Amino acid sequence: MGGFVTLVGNPRAGSRTRAAAIETARQVAGLTGLDTSGEIIDLAAFGPHLLSPVPSAVVEAALELAAGASVLVVACPTYKASYPGLLKAFLDRLPPNALAGTVALPLMVMGDPRHALAVEVHLRPVLVELGAAVPTPGLALPESELPSGLPDEPPTGVLTRWAALVAPQVTAALGRAVPA
Repeated sequence: MGGFVTLVGNPRAGSRTRAAAIETARQVAGLTGLDTSGEIIDLAAFGPHLLSPVPSAVVEAALELAAGASVLVVACPTYKASYPGLLKAFLDRLPPNALAGTVALPLMVMGDPRHALAVEVHLRPVLVELGAAVPTPGLALPESELPSGLPDEPPTGVLTRWAALVAPQVTAALGRAVPA
């Protein structure tokens, strides 16, 4: 198994969702003693490849990377009270139990607090269906918590608190001792 892999399911390149996902991986990895190695699957560039009937080498490589992760941060915006079709198209290409042995951390950025349950009701079940262990509550991250400036400015305060909550559960799910 690999280390941390970050899967960004936002159709927009350079999104604030991407920045939040990368910061999540960095913070949780730091607290668990795992390497983040910088492996990022950003689906913004994959749209035409995901929907093509012809197999794509770039998509196949991304699927292998996701399936080989020890910890997979899955981040996306909330679209129509659920996750985007782009992420669904990617996840649908994974075979049954492809994420067995992987700890998944779901994160959804939402415009309206009424969508806070989407991370638990929609994203968590598909990750579990693919065999992932999801030992922590998902993070429903309100857009209001994101910096209004550049997309690469992560919401460190919110993520720091969430990372501290979930890191012990991640290390337990991986069967490792929590770093001192």
